[in-house]
Amino acid sequence: MRIGIDVGGTHTDAVLLDGSDVVASTKALTSADVLTGITNALDTVIADVPQADIEAVMIGTTQFTNAVVERRELSPVAAIRVGLPSGTGLPPMVDWPDDIADALGRHSYMVKGGSLYDGWPLASMDDDQIDAAIADIASKGLKNVAVSAVFSPMNAAPERAVADRVRAAIPDARITCSHTMGRLGLMERENAALLNASLLAFADRVVSAFMEAIRARGLTCPMYVSQNDGTLMNADFVRQFPALTFSSGPTNSLRGACKLTGLTDAIVVDIGGTTSDIGVLEGGFPRESNVVISVGGVRTNFRMPDIMAVGLGGGSIVAADGKTIGPRSVGHRLVTEGMVFGGDTLTPTDLVVAGGHAEIGDKSRLSGLSADVVAAGNATIHQMLDDAIDMMKPNADPVPVILVGGGAVLVSGDLKAASVLHRPENAGVANAIGAAIAQIGGESERLVSYSTLPRDAAIEKVKAEAIERAIDAGADPGTIRVADIEETAIPYMDEGNTRVRVKVIGDIAALAKKEAN
Repeated sequence: MRIGIDVGGTHTDAVLLDGSDVVASTKALTSADVLTGITNALDTVIADVPQADIEAVMIGTTQFTNAVVERRELSPVAAIRVGLPSGTGLPPMVDWPDDIADALGRHSYMVKGGSLYDGWPLASMDDDQIDAAIADIASKGLKNVAVSAVFSPMNAAPERAVADRVRAAIPDARITCSHTMGRLGLMERENAALLNASLLAFADRVVSAFMEAIRARGLTCPMYVSQNDGTLMNADFVRQFPALTFSSGPTNSLRGACKLTGLTDAIVVDIGGTTSDIGVLEGGFPRESNVVISVGGVRTNFRMPDIMAVGLGGGSIVAADGKTIGPRSVGHRLVTEGMVFGGDTLTPTDLVVAGGHAEIGDKSRLSGLSADVVAAGNATIHQMLDDAIDMMKPNADPVPVILVGGGAVLVSGDLKAASVLHRPENAGVANAIGAAIAQIGGESERLVSYSTLPRDAAIEKVKAEAIERAIDAGADPGTIRVADIEETAIPYMDEGNTRVRVKVIGDIAALAKKEAN
């Protein structure tokens, strides 16, 4: 049996799965300290189950995303960029919002070195520059360091060399190298590494708290945390790469929708208390974004799901005429401020109850609500979702649409953008199901030249790196398979230069070993 837990901004959902069967589930308001909500969810789903039967606990959490957005729990970070003599005009954090740049301390160091796009050295590394930077970092007492280098996905040696020298001088330093985080694009990759490094101390505390909560309930099974590509990572990997959890909530919902319906290609609409997240399933996994993603106002380019968030949820505030909804929301206060619960704020939940499409709260409290407002509000809900789905579709044709999330009840009729509308059983906890069924993943990206290295050999090289990362994250080597290979020709470069990205997935090593025994 597996337990899946997904912590959202409004609700904490949990499920207990026995194979593919949902044995128990719960949906509760997210607690202010998050951990209390998780422990309460655990208590609910394992109430009648022997702890020895639980094989693993999978958790999807928004804590690290929220830390960046809210500018809290962030440690000061030293940014070392290896790239001089180029790049002097755009130093690290140059385009960051002031408040988050101040939170990290604006400690930037630029030194000579790095590589060209083909992996050849850009300039010789200057030992004196590096030693001076490290000495200054040590004198300031900084323990978190982000190391970036020009074209490091092509040649990671400069980053590794600097990281080794930092460790030698500051043995307890926490270091993130940009080639382990982001893709091609120096500044965005550097930004991803900086955000990750700023979260490392917080990640230690969060993972330890999760483990403590699990052990306190008599569970001795391993714990995994959801990544933003629909796969998992073990506890040690989370401590190194907390930023890889960004946007894991919507990703879990997409994977859960796939599991509940059997559809591998569809649009998934996850309606929560504050927003509706619309994503695309392709081959059973979320379609990834190919554009720069902003996290808390910081531009990054590491893997992220292509998600459109619309300000429509069960707690969104509805205008008096019903023709405008959101983006403001009462969120988790819906149960006190929504009209159907005795409050005085009109929400989409009130509209569907007044229209006779759901039985929630006390309908008699809506007796004074105009039928015209109810009709207009419900029409607005459907129009907002149709417009968002149209923007996410791969073409103009209607596509299958899967409704999940606790707010799926808001869709009381058909959607014009959908060829068929699926409302699966247990849709309200699809995100927790997505967490529970996830596998371990790994990804690697490189620029390769097919003129110097044959295509098959080049792809095998990138594949080997992806497999190594999956194993580090906790995958069973014997079960790893290629999930996606992406090849993109690079214009204006020598003939044969191609960007190759390989993604692999595999079963959880700890569970595979247990089953073998």
